[in-house]
Amino acid sequence: MKMSGRFISAALAAAFAACWLFFALTVSAQPASDSLGELLVGKAAFGDWRADAPLVRRKITELPPPYATRSASNPPRVIAKPASAAPKVPPGFQVELFASNLRDPRMVRVAPNGDIFIAESEPGRIRVLRADDGAGKPSSNDVFASGLDQPFGIAFYPPGPDPQWIYIANTGSVVRYPYRSGDLKARGKAEVIVRDLPHAGGRSVQRGHITRDIVFSKDGRQMFVSVGSASNAGEGIGKRDAAAITRWEAEHGLGSAWGNETDRAAVLVFDPEGRNRRVFASGLRNCVGLTSGARTTSATISATISCPTSLRGCVTALSTAGLGTISVPTKIPDIAANGQT
Repeated sequence: MKMSGRFISAALAAAFAACWLFFALTVSAQPASDSLGELLVGKAAFGDWRADAPLVRRKITELPPPYATRSASNPPRVIAKPASAAPKVPPGFQVELFASNLRDPRMVRVAPNGDIFIAESEPGRIRVLRADDGAGKPSSNDVFASGLDQPFGIAFYPPGPDPQWIYIANTGSVVRYPYRSGDLKARGKAEVIVRDLPHAGGRSVQRGHITRDIVFSKDGRQMFVSVGSASNAGEGIGKRDAAAITRWEAEHGLGSAWGNETDRAAVLVFDPEGRNRRVFASGLRNCVGLTSGARTTSATISATISCPTSLRGCVTALSTAGLGTISVPTKIPDIAANGQT
């Protein structure tokens, strides 16, 4: 069974839609030089979500220094969905409600057979939806597994059309369940593959970002797990002299932080059994949305970085010996992978 892009987009929209507010807003925009849409510049580039729309871009040329202003909090509030509210999409696209009444849905992954797996982080469960190709609603809605610890990442192993395991990245561990194509319930107990994420002398992994994404290389030999930062910008980890930093990086990887940020704000790599752990890439504040591909015999890892800010950064490409390229959209400029920048 194959799911069309229309329904996958609808599932994502249903999973991540929250509330809709309407404001009258005037922004300064200049037409783009091509068909990419509006380009916001100057003060307009620092606008918030009210100026967002498909194909709108922002060009930021000047940033204030760190801590130039006091930190402020202005969280959203949930309201009832207006009858006419709908996600804005580019011309030629359409969004329809596919599934609702999900509780804290954070990640959507599609199994090779087309079943849709959703991580509901707060209640600690994985849900699976099934729908025939072309159907506007799922024909079945089941809890695949429960009793998990803020699960986020979902990956099928080995890569290909007939996986035998489904791996789940909890906030503090990686577990796997035996799996056969079409399973709507876990056919066995969870097996712990990585017992401690991150390994940091027993400190709580609940502090900071809880999200842990997971993906396998195309050849199935490597398992990549992202770990979000414990703090906002590494504040409180203390200073080290150049010699101490050199020694630390020799053991933990170029750009790796220490203290309560040890092995955090990073992508870790293991073998599929959870062994041979090392830091693959560092300096990634909260790396979610990992995907893998292969243009050649080497693996290509791309990571979409989610940062809780209205500012989005550029894409940095990192080459790693024998592993292809990792492309990382991020607002943090000092990213490292395998000792190369």
